[in-house]
Amino acid sequence: MRDPYTILGVSKGASAADIKSAYRKLAKKLHPDANKHDANAASRFSELNAAYEIVGDDDKRKAFDRGEIDAEGKPRFRGFEGAQPGGGFGQGFGQGGGPGGSHFESFNFGGDGFQRRGGGAGPGAGGFEDLLRGMFGGRASPGGGARGHFNQFEAEDFGAQAGGQDLIAELTVTLPEAAAGTQARVHLPTGKEVEVKIPAGITTGQQIRLKGQGYAGPAGRAGDAIITITVAPHPVFKADGDDLRIELPITLYEAVLGAKVRVPTLDGAVELAIPPDTNAGRTFRLKGKGLKVKGGAKGAHGDLFVTVRVVLPDKTSDELKELAKLLRDAAPYDPRKDLG
Repeated sequence: MRDPYTILGVSKGASAADIKSAYRKLAKKLHPDANKHDANAASRFSELNAAYEIVGDDDKRKAFDRGEIDAEGKPRFRGFEGAQPGGGFGQGFGQGGGPGGSHFESFNFGGDGFQRRGGGAGPGAGGFEDLLRGMFGGRASPGGGARGHFNQFEAEDFGAQAGGQDLIAELTVTLPEAAAGTQARVHLPTGKEVEVKIPAGITTGQQIRLKGQGYAGPAGRAGDAIITITVAPHPVFKADGDDLRIELPITLYEAVLGAKVRVPTLDGAVELAIPPDTNAGRTFRLKGKGLKVKGGAKGAHGDLFVTVRVVLPDKTSDELKELAKLLRDAAPYDPRKDLG
């Protein structure tokens, strides 16, 4: 994935407020609902949310800036700590320990087991191999009788029972996709791209297991692919269990006089009656307009809770100011009298 700062269009020194503001603007611009005829909208929106998950979280942002995790939030390999120059471990893995003894080796675990590649075995080059033998009961099988070169660990050393290894992948979906269910394509670490069915009502952290889509084992039987789901933040709705919440801006005159206003839902806008003398912060419930209830009766859904927020015009007119003064002088009141 690209650098998350670049995706959000902010500098590395941007404040948390600037990052949040940039995310909100881009989320509204790139949301798939606003780009229904753009086939790449969902992937760009997912990329935006993945970037915000990194730099929008203080701990993850610091870890990324220190180079401890990559742009996808995965830990970076930083080598083996504690290796001392001149020590058996330090010599065997990174250095030859003497003139002409420079040595570099790479290790891989895949369908052919645990393998080492590299050249130039300097003094003490068996240190890392000896450590591995100690960790796995001395089952590293020497190849060709030469010290410092082994072919692989047997499958049972890792509990695979000659089967393959599971692989882990992640998939980000939008809130409407999670609510209604969808089909999505996932690019696996094996290089394969597979179609995944996302059931309606799925939530962040839930996993989908794809049988036989993992790494192949020595016997040819593959492990599974385990897909962890993340539901991207929505610019309008906030999930609360099976319910949804939304803040609805209304005008001053709608709050005082009452009105019928349109409220967005995941199924399309509906009309809500705002009674006269409605205070900011009052919450209305729209039954059955939330998310699918997991494990509930067929067709059961949570509710949508609508909290109104009174918004003044961008520029207050002289007439409105005069009315406010008239109200202040003719009918003053103290909404904070109970605060003490």
